[in-house]
Amino acid sequence: MRYLCVMLPFALLTPTVAPAQTIPPTTPATATEKYSVEQTLLGTLLDDPAAKAVLVKHLPNVVSNKEIDMARTFTLKALQNYAADQITDAKLAAINADLEKLPAKK
Repeated sequence: MRYLCVMLPFALLTPTVAPAQTIPPTTPATATEKYSVEQTLLGTLLDDPAAKAVLVKHLPNVVSNKEIDMARTFTLKALQNYAADQITDAKLAAINADLEKLPAKK
C-alpha cells in the first residue's frame, strides 16, 4: 500500500499519449477537383482510363513495369525520388498540364 502511495504522484505526472490523427487521403475529394502529380495517388490515376492514357503517353516504361502495383500508394512526385532518371521535373510538369485538361471526376 505504501508503494502505491509513493508511486501514484509519479503516475499522475506521466504524460499521456495523444490519440493518433488520421491522415486525409491525397486523392480528389470532391467532384470539382482535378488530378495532380503532387496530390493524387498513382493507383487513382491508373484506375481512371483517361488519366492512365496520360501516364502511358509520358511514362510508358514506368506504367508498363510489372511492379507498378507496388507504387499505387505513392504520388508521382513522391515516386520521382525512386526513379528520378525517368520521372523528371519536366515530365511531371507535362503530365500535370495534361491532367488539368481532363474533365473533373463526378
